[in-house]
Amino acid sequence: MISNLVITILDNTENYLLSTYELVNKGTWFHKYKEKVLCMSTSKGAVRDKWKLKKWYQVLAPPVFGEVPIATTPAHDPNLLIGRTIETTLYDITGDYSQVHVKLKFQIISVDKTTAKTRFKGHELARDYMKVLTRRKSSKIQGIFKVTTKDGYILRVSAAAFTSYRCRTSQKKAIRKIMKEIIEKRAAEQTFDEFVQSMVFEKISNEIFQEAKKIYPLRKVEIFKSKLLFIPGPYGPEKAIVLPPLKTT
Repeated sequence: MISNLVITILDNTENYLLSTYELVNKGTWFHKYKEKVLCMSTSKGAVRDKWKLKKWYQVLAPPVFGEVPIATTPAHDPNLLIGRTIETTLYDITGDYSQVHVKLKFQIISVDKTTAKTRFKGHELARDYMKVLTRRKSSKIQGIFKVTTKDGYILRVSAAAFTSYRCRTSQKKAIRKIMKEIIEKRAAEQTFDEFVQSMVFEKISNEIFQEAKKIYPLRKVEIFKSKLLFIPGPYGPEKAIVLPPLKTT
Protein backbone atom coordinates (compact mmCIF):
# COMPACT_ATOMS: atom_id res chain seq x y z
CA MET A 1 0.00 0.00 0.00
CA ILE A 2 2.74 2.40 0.95
CA SER A 3 4.65 1.65 -2.24
CA ASN A 4 1.55 2.26 -4.36
CA LEU A 5 0.94 5.58 -2.59
CA VAL A 6 4.53 6.70 -3.22
CA ILE A 7 4.29 5.80 -6.92
CA THR A 8 1.01 7.79 -7.24
CA ILE A 9 2.57 10.86 -5.59
CA LEU A 10 5.61 10.67 -7.89
CA ASP A 11 3.39 10.41 -11.01
CA ASN A 12 1.32 13.45 -9.94
CA THR A 13 4.50 15.42 -9.25
CA GLU A 14 5.90 14.55 -12.69
CA ASN A 15 2.67 15.60 -14.44
CA TYR A 16 2.68 18.88 -12.53
CA LEU A 17 6.27 19.61 -13.50
CA LEU A 18 5.55 18.80 -17.16
CA SER A 19 2.48 21.06 -17.24
CA THR A 20 4.46 23.85 -15.60
CA TYR A 21 7.24 23.44 -18.20
CA GLU A 22 4.70 23.69 -21.03
CA LEU A 23 3.17 26.85 -19.58
CA VAL A 24 6.59 28.47 -19.32
CA ASN A 25 7.37 27.59 -22.92
CA LYS A 26 3.99 28.86 -24.07
CA GLY A 27 4.59 32.09 -22.19
CA THR A 28 7.96 32.53 -23.88
CA TRP A 29 6.41 31.86 -27.31
CA PHE A 30 3.62 34.34 -26.56
CA HIS A 31 6.09 37.09 -25.74
CA LYS A 32 8.01 36.41 -28.94
CA TYR A 33 4.76 36.45 -30.95
CA LYS A 34 3.73 39.70 -29.26
CA GLU A 35 7.05 41.31 -30.22
CA LYS A 36 6.61 40.12 -33.82
CA VAL A 37 3.09 41.55 -34.02
CA LEU A 38 4.30 44.89 -32.70
CA CYS A 39 7.05 44.98 -35.32
CA MET A 40 4.55 44.17 -38.07
CA SER A 41 2.14 46.86 -36.90
CA THR A 42 4.98 49.38 -36.83
CA SER A 43 6.04 48.50 -40.39
CA LYS A 44 2.43 48.70 -41.61
CA GLY A 45 2.10 52.10 -40.02
CA ALA A 46 5.16 53.25 -41.98
CA VAL A 47 3.56 52.01 -45.21
CA ARG A 48 0.39 53.92 -44.42
CA ASP A 49 2.42 57.08 -43.87
CA LYS A 50 4.00 56.68 -47.31
CA TRP A 51 0.56 56.41 -48.89
CA LYS A 52 -0.50 59.60 -47.15
CA LEU A 53 2.44 61.41 -48.76
CA LYS A 54 1.48 60.30 -52.28
CA LYS A 55 -0.47 62.50 -54.66
CA TRP A 56 -2.88 61.46 -57.38
CA TYR A 57 -2.17 62.43 -60.98
CA GLN A 58 -4.56 62.44 -63.91
CA VAL A 59 -3.25 60.65 -67.00
CA LEU A 60 -4.28 61.99 -70.42
CA ALA A 61 -4.32 60.20 -73.77
CA PRO A 62 -2.11 61.62 -76.57
CA PRO A 63 -3.49 64.45 -78.75
CA VAL A 64 -4.32 61.97 -81.52
CA PHE A 65 -6.89 60.46 -79.13
CA GLY A 66 -8.25 63.81 -77.97
CA GLU A 67 -6.25 64.09 -74.71
CA VAL A 68 -9.14 62.56 -72.77
CA PRO A 69 -8.49 61.34 -69.19
CA ILE A 70 -7.75 57.61 -69.22
CA ALA A 71 -6.54 56.92 -65.67
CA THR A 72 -5.42 58.28 -62.32
CA THR A 73 -2.24 57.03 -60.68
CA PRO A 74 -0.49 57.79 -57.34
CA ALA A 75 3.13 58.82 -56.74
CA HIS A 76 5.02 60.72 -54.06
CA ASP A 77 7.41 62.07 -56.73
CA PRO A 78 6.08 63.13 -60.16
CA ASN A 79 9.36 62.14 -61.81
CA LEU A 80 8.66 58.51 -60.92
CA LEU A 81 5.60 58.60 -63.19
CA ILE A 82 7.73 59.14 -66.29
CA GLY A 83 8.09 55.88 -68.17
CA ARG A 84 5.07 54.25 -66.55
CA THR A 85 2.83 52.34 -68.99
CA ILE A 86 -0.93 52.80 -68.88
CA GLU A 87 -3.26 50.28 -70.52
CA THR A 88 -6.82 51.03 -71.59
CA THR A 89 -9.26 50.18 -74.39
CA LEU A 90 -10.46 52.16 -77.34
CA TYR A 91 -13.97 51.87 -75.90
CA ASP A 92 -12.88 53.85 -72.81
CA ILE A 93 -11.82 56.70 -75.12
CA THR A 94 -14.57 56.74 -77.75
CA GLY A 95 -17.48 55.21 -75.81
CA ASP A 96 -18.17 52.86 -78.74
CA TYR A 97 -18.73 49.37 -77.29
CA SER A 98 -17.84 47.72 -80.61
CA GLN A 99 -14.23 48.83 -79.97
CA VAL A 100 -13.89 47.22 -76.53
CA HIS A 101 -11.60 44.52 -77.94
CA VAL A 102 -8.93 47.08 -78.98
CA LYS A 103 -6.35 47.34 -76.19
CA LEU A 104 -4.14 50.43 -76.18
CA LYS A 105 -0.84 51.07 -74.42
CA PHE A 106 0.36 54.58 -73.59
CA GLN A 107 3.59 55.64 -71.89
CA ILE A 108 3.92 58.68 -69.66
CA ILE A 109 6.53 61.06 -71.08
CA SER A 110 6.02 64.23 -69.01
CA VAL A 111 4.22 65.58 -65.95
CA ASP A 112 2.80 69.08 -65.60
CA LYS A 113 1.54 69.84 -62.06
CA THR A 114 -1.07 67.08 -61.51
CA THR A 115 -1.43 66.08 -65.16
CA ALA A 116 0.59 63.35 -66.88
CA LYS A 117 0.96 63.36 -70.67
CA THR A 118 1.45 60.17 -72.67
CA ARG A 119 2.64 58.83 -76.01
CA PHE A 120 1.23 55.92 -78.00
CA LYS A 121 3.31 52.79 -77.27
CA GLY A 122 1.36 50.11 -79.11
CA HIS A 123 -1.92 48.25 -79.39
CA GLU A 124 -3.21 44.70 -79.50
CA LEU A 125 -6.56 43.08 -80.19
CA ALA A 126 -8.02 40.84 -77.50
CA ARG A 127 -7.12 37.17 -77.86
CA ASP A 128 -10.75 36.07 -77.50
CA TYR A 129 -11.69 38.33 -80.40
CA MET A 130 -8.93 36.85 -82.59
CA LYS A 131 -9.99 33.30 -81.68
CA VAL A 132 -13.53 34.02 -82.87
CA LEU A 133 -12.21 35.10 -86.28
CA THR A 134 -10.26 31.85 -86.69
CA ARG A 135 -12.46 29.12 -88.19
CA ARG A 136 -12.04 25.63 -89.56
CA LYS A 137 -11.73 25.06 -93.31
CA SER A 138 -10.45 28.59 -93.78
CA SER A 139 -7.02 30.21 -93.98
CA LYS A 140 -5.35 32.76 -91.74
CA ILE A 141 -2.67 34.84 -93.46
CA GLN A 142 -0.32 36.76 -91.18
CA GLY A 143 2.40 39.30 -91.83
CA ILE A 144 4.79 41.22 -89.57
CA PHE A 145 6.21 44.41 -91.06
CA LYS A 146 8.69 47.01 -89.88
CA VAL A 147 7.65 50.42 -91.18
CA THR A 148 8.87 54.02 -90.96
CA THR A 149 6.46 56.96 -90.88
CA LYS A 150 6.87 60.24 -92.71
CA ASP A 151 8.29 61.95 -89.61
CA GLY A 152 10.78 59.19 -88.76
CA TYR A 153 8.98 56.95 -86.26
CA ILE A 154 9.63 53.22 -86.66
CA LEU A 155 6.99 50.65 -85.73
CA ARG A 156 6.48 46.91 -85.91
CA VAL A 157 3.03 46.15 -87.33
CA SER A 158 1.32 42.75 -87.35
CA ALA A 159 -1.61 42.14 -89.72
CA ALA A 160 -3.86 39.14 -90.38
CA ALA A 161 -6.34 38.29 -93.14
CA PHE A 162 -9.03 35.64 -92.69
CA THR A 163 -10.38 33.93 -95.81
CA SER A 164 -13.85 32.49 -96.31
CA TYR A 165 -12.45 29.14 -97.42
CA ARG A 166 -9.08 27.43 -97.48
CA CYS A 167 -6.87 28.98 -100.14
CA ARG A 168 -3.68 27.94 -101.93
CA THR A 169 -0.14 28.91 -100.98
CA SER A 170 0.24 31.15 -104.05
CA GLN A 171 -2.90 33.06 -103.05
CA LYS A 172 -1.58 33.48 -99.50
CA LYS A 173 1.65 34.96 -100.85
CA ALA A 174 -0.29 37.38 -103.08
CA ILE A 175 -2.48 38.56 -100.19
CA ARG A 176 0.54 38.97 -97.90
CA LYS A 177 2.26 41.04 -100.57
CA ILE A 178 -0.76 43.37 -100.78
CA MET A 179 -0.76 43.75 -96.99
CA LYS A 180 2.94 44.66 -97.02
CA GLU A 181 2.64 47.19 -99.86
CA ILE A 182 -0.35 49.04 -98.40
CA ILE A 183 0.99 49.19 -94.84
CA GLU A 184 4.43 50.43 -95.92
CA LYS A 185 2.93 52.94 -98.37
CA ARG A 186 0.56 54.45 -95.80
CA ALA A 187 3.34 54.67 -93.21
CA ALA A 188 5.64 56.52 -95.64
CA GLU A 189 2.85 58.98 -96.57
CA GLN A 190 1.57 59.74 -93.07
CA THR A 191 2.94 61.17 -89.85
CA PHE A 192 3.12 59.05 -86.73
CA ASP A 193 -0.19 60.34 -85.35
CA GLU A 194 -1.96 59.93 -88.69
CA PHE A 195 -0.64 56.40 -89.14
CA VAL A 196 -1.70 55.39 -85.60
CA GLN A 197 -5.18 56.74 -86.22
CA SER A 198 -5.46 54.94 -89.57
CA MET A 199 -4.23 51.71 -88.00
CA VAL A 200 -6.36 51.70 -84.84
CA PHE A 201 -9.57 52.90 -86.49
CA GLU A 202 -9.34 50.21 -89.23
CA LYS A 203 -8.77 52.49 -92.23
CA ILE A 204 -5.70 50.54 -93.34
CA SER A 205 -7.29 47.14 -92.71
CA ASN A 206 -10.35 48.13 -94.77
CA GLU A 207 -8.10 49.23 -97.64
CA ILE A 208 -6.26 45.91 -97.53
CA PHE A 209 -9.58 44.06 -97.51
CA GLN A 210 -10.82 45.84 -100.63
CA GLU A 211 -7.64 44.98 -102.56
CA ALA A 212 -6.98 41.48 -101.24
CA LYS A 213 -10.53 40.20 -101.80
CA LYS A 214 -9.79 40.41 -105.55
CA ILE A 215 -7.31 37.56 -105.02
CA TYR A 216 -9.56 35.39 -102.85
CA PRO A 217 -12.82 35.89 -100.86
CA LEU A 218 -12.10 37.30 -97.39
CA ARG A 219 -14.09 37.54 -94.17
CA LYS A 220 -11.97 40.03 -92.25
CA VAL A 221 -8.63 41.86 -92.19
CA GLU A 222 -7.16 43.18 -88.93
CA ILE A 223 -4.06 45.08 -87.84
CA PHE A 224 -4.03 43.04 -84.63
CA LYS A 225 -0.81 44.31 -83.03
CA SER A 226 1.66 47.18 -83.18
CA LYS A 227 4.63 48.41 -81.19
CA LEU A 228 6.63 51.63 -81.32
CA LEU A 229 10.31 50.72 -81.67
CA PHE A 230 12.21 53.94 -82.46
CA ILE A 231 11.54 57.67 -82.32
CA PRO A 232 13.39 60.42 -84.24
CA GLY A 233 16.28 61.98 -82.33
CA PRO A 234 18.87 64.70 -82.95
CA TYR A 235 21.41 62.07 -84.07
CA GLY A 236 19.05 59.67 -85.80
CA PRO A 237 16.51 57.11 -84.59
CA GLU A 238 16.49 56.43 -80.85
CA LYS A 239 14.91 53.54 -78.98
CA ALA A 240 11.42 54.38 -77.77
CA ILE A 241 12.36 53.87 -74.12
CA VAL A 242 11.27 56.42 -71.54
CA LEU A 243 13.10 56.37 -68.21
CA PRO A 244 12.50 58.56 -65.13
CA PRO A 245 15.17 61.22 -64.60
CA LEU A 246 17.98 60.40 -62.17
CA LYS A 247 17.73 61.87 -58.69
CA THR A 248 20.28 64.54 -57.85
CA THR A 249 21.57 64.71 -54.31
